[in-house]
Amino acid sequence: MKEVTRESQRLAEDPSQLTALRRRHDIAAHKLLKAETEDAGEDFERKRAWDWTVDESERWDKRLKKKAAHRDNNAFQDYQAESSKVYKRQLRNLDVDLDAYTKQKLAAIEKAAAAGSLEIVETEDGEMIAVDKDGTFYATADSTSFAQNKPDKAAIDRLVADIERAEAQSLKKRRDRQAKNGDDGDITYINEKNKQFNQKLARFYDKYTSDIRDSFERGTMI
Repeated sequence: MKEVTRESQRLAEDPSQLTALRRRHDIAAHKLLKAETEDAGEDFERKRAWDWTVDESERWDKRLKKKAAHRDNNAFQDYQAESSKVYKRQLRNLDVDLDAYTKQKLAAIEKAAAAGSLEIVETEDGEMIAVDKDGTFYATADSTSFAQNKPDKAAIDRLVADIERAEAQSLKKRRDRQAKNGDDGDITYINEKNKQFNQKLARFYDKYTSDIRDSFERGTMI
């Protein structure tokens, strides 16, 4: 009884232990059900699919397909595709303050309505909509009002943090690449093929150009 009490206290103090215990229980139940189903000569996957609705099954298949496509799309293709992946990842990680956006939007609508550029109209179903009478409120290709927006300090801090994080990741990848290739000096190439070409040049011409390069580095070249 004391051991059961101590185990309960330990699980209560450390939720991760309880999660791990539940996961092991689910895995054991899954294996037991699979063994019993196969012993009975039935199709385990078909029987297991009975627990899911058609919509749930379709969502799961769509998720697996998306995951497989994402896994196959990890390889470098071109810089445009790489930039697109980074942009989409940044959008997924973007934390949007919808409450602040709604407040700013309502304030802008009220200000424009007071100035006469917007007209608040009630539809037949009771919905209130804003009508741009002279075409100056809603943004167009020629609008420049977005340049008047002044972000708050928190938004600027997030931007700075994102830039610093991107620079840190880029520096880490560069160091990892240098360590992998055994490069301790300056990077004098733009890709692997250019690196091999530079190494070939170095093998043939370093003995002739070493004095010139040393003079350039010392700043004593005439």
